[in-house]
Amino acid sequence: MSKSRDQIWDEWGDLVNMAPSEIEDWLDTDKSKDVGADSGDGESKGRKSAKRIIEIKRTNKDDLSDDDWDHMADVIGYIKRHGAQVPDDPKDTDWEYSMKNWGHDPFGENGMAN
Repeated sequence: MSKSRDQIWDEWGDLVNMAPSEIEDWLDTDKSKDVGADSGDGESKGRKSAKRIIEIKRTNKDDLSDDDWDHMADVIGYIKRHGAQVPDDPKDTDWEYSMKNWGHDPFGENGMAN
C-alpha cells in the first residue's frame, strides 16, 4: 500500500527539518561535498537530492508535481533507512553529513540522534 499525499506531506514536514537556506549553506561546505557516492558527474546523489528538496520546500503544496511527490517519498525513505543506522558516536561523521545532504539535521529539531 502506498502512502497518501497527506501522509507524505506530514512525514516530509517532520523529517526534512532543515530550511532551504540552511540546506543551501550546508551545500557550500566541504563536508557536504566530500560525502556520498559520485552519481557519475562529480556530484553525489544526496547533493542532487538536496537541490531538489530546496525547490520543493519553496513550492506551494498545491503546485507540487507528481515527480515532486515521488521525490518526497524517496527522501522520506532514505532518511528513515539511514536514520536507523546511527553510529555509536554520530557527531561529525559521514553519517551526519549524508543526512544533512538529504535535508535532515540529525541534531536539529526532530533529529534522529537527539
